[in-house]
Amino acid sequence: MPEQPTHFAPMARYIQTAYKRVEDTTGIKFGEDFLWHVFHPDETDWFPDSTKSAIAMCIFKEYHPEKAIFFASDLQHALNFEGRDLTDDEAYRHLVHKWNLPEEEFYTKLKSEEYKEKAYYEFALVKQLQVTGFPAVLMQVTDSKFFLLASGFTDYETLKRRIEKVLDEIGAEVK
Repeated sequence: MPEQPTHFAPMARYIQTAYKRVEDTTGIKFGEDFLWHVFHPDETDWFPDSTKSAIAMCIFKEYHPEKAIFFASDLQHALNFEGRDLTDDEAYRHLVHKWNLPEEEFYTKLKSEEYKEKAYYEFALVKQLQVTGFPAVLMQVTDSKFFLLASGFTDYETLKRRIEKVLDEIGAEVK
């Protein structure tokens, strides 16, 4: 289960020194609205908690499972660029419209115990897979076999080589 949410200030102070390195390494820029919270840690009212965004992800995957990575990207953009508080139901309204999700149904599911349990199941799976940071890329090759391809930022060429290596390994096992 997720830990109790804590105020954003301690994380903000870390991000103040780390965000430029992330931008330089990845080429991705953090948005001014997100950075306001980072540089005003005593004024922000954020208590980050990934439960609601995990629930939203579970809901989305029922409608468009093949597009889950794009929705996950949209969630990251909403937080880290647009500065949306993903613990607030309203932070999802633009995504509900973008992805043509049935709005009333989405918000009913967002508050339901059933979908909270689905999110907790995914948290438990991630813990079982020993994922300890973000981003991480795993490749599932059977119901119970996963390969960790990346933990932390990994450039495209490196990730591509790792994927090809796994595909070669599982291809050799099949022969």
